[in-house]
Amino acid sequence: MNSNRINLIIGREYWTRVKSKTFLLTTFLAPIGIILIYAFLGFLMTRGSDNEKKIAIIDNAGIAQDINLQRKNLTFEIKNESLQSLIGAYEKGEYDGIIELPPLDSTQQKYEIIYHSDKTLALDESSSIESMFRREIRDFKIQAFGIDQAQLDLIDTSVDISPKTIKDKEKEISSITTTVSSILGGVVGMLLFMVILIFGSQVMRGVNEEKINRIVEVLISSVKPIELMIGKVLGIGLVGLTQFAIWGILIGVLSFIASAVFGLETSAMSEMANNEMAQEVMANEGVKTKVLQVMKELMGMNWAMMIPMYIFYFFIGYLLYASLFAAVGAAAGDDINEAQSLTTIVMLPLIAGFYIAMSAVQAPDSTAAVWGSIFPLTGPVVMPTRLPSDPPMWQIGLSMLLSLLTVIALIWIAARIYRVGILMYGKKASFKELGKWIFYKG
Repeated sequence: MNSNRINLIIGREYWTRVKSKTFLLTTFLAPIGIILIYAFLGFLMTRGSDNEKKIAIIDNAGIAQDINLQRKNLTFEIKNESLQSLIGAYEKGEYDGIIELPPLDSTQQKYEIIYHSDKTLALDESSSIESMFRREIRDFKIQAFGIDQAQLDLIDTSVDISPKTIKDKEKEISSITTTVSSILGGVVGMLLFMVILIFGSQVMRGVNEEKINRIVEVLISSVKPIELMIGKVLGIGLVGLTQFAIWGILIGVLSFIASAVFGLETSAMSEMANNEMAQEVMANEGVKTKVLQVMKELMGMNWAMMIPMYIFYFFIGYLLYASLFAAVGAAAGDDINEAQSLTTIVMLPLIAGFYIAMSAVQAPDSTAAVWGSIFPLTGPVVMPTRLPSDPPMWQIGLSMLLSLLTVIALIWIAARIYRVGILMYGKKASFKELGKWIFYKG
């Protein structure tokens, strides 16, 4: 093989695609679209319902005396009038709705608040009203049963698992370690699955289109088929790396700008401060403490090992499946739909790897996860999912070795199919013919 010719093919594939309008639009508009959607959803979630409502309360339960009569977009008035009288006021437009609190029994397990109105409450409004009266009902029952609040507070006990390592005494782990590792592994595994599938498919389409358009006949006159295949695979792979690098930088920069311009974090914190139920959750669950623990876990991970491993498995997975997709594109007939049908066989182990990876999020040391990470056709997706959970080094080493050997073997097989199939027209090759192409001498 001539490295100069391969470099020329890599350059041709790379610059042809990078300079295309499709690449430029998807690369630069996709992050902007993601951030705009994120900003819009964040704005909607923090804003909630913006319609001011004035609501009358008929308190037949005697629990509304101490409630906050002014909440976000909601103003309450406790009235001693009959329901019919308040309905008349509602019809005149004095109120937007009427809350009727039925008599309350301390032994009730379910309590239904009746809301009279021709318009339904928004989801955040319903949640706010339910949480408001839930607390009042709780206080009512505490008094009815003569329970001492201080003793009741002592009954509620927070239970956490505090993991301690046995062999590695210096390694610090916490109860949140598993959660952080699982989420990180799941995100990375899903991204690698998508990257391998998207850009591997691009290789197949590129090979098949050049074959259909007879462009390959011109190229083969100057380079060897294996050089063309390797150059195409590597060139498109570099396009994928370039696109994802730009996406990562743009999404990071635009996220910072969006947070500063739209004030999403400030709005969210303001909403949390105004939401009494959210304050209770923050007090009970220790949200701030959890966030700090998550950041500590992320900072404490072995990124010096994990990042090179992620890059390694990206290249291994891409080369493995891209070579197979290239062989499929060359072996298919003149109809691109034939190539699409053949890709199903190639994608089966990749899809299986994705499902194993998702199960490995919950159980990274299960039998399926361990052997799925070692098996070469599923390892590029499953092993990156397990890496944050610190799998044994022998499993990582065996996975890398088998993956490398498999890539070398598959590239050789794909090249044998490619060199014959790329110049075959008129029909789709059978599996028997593919076997002959692999062992064909000449």
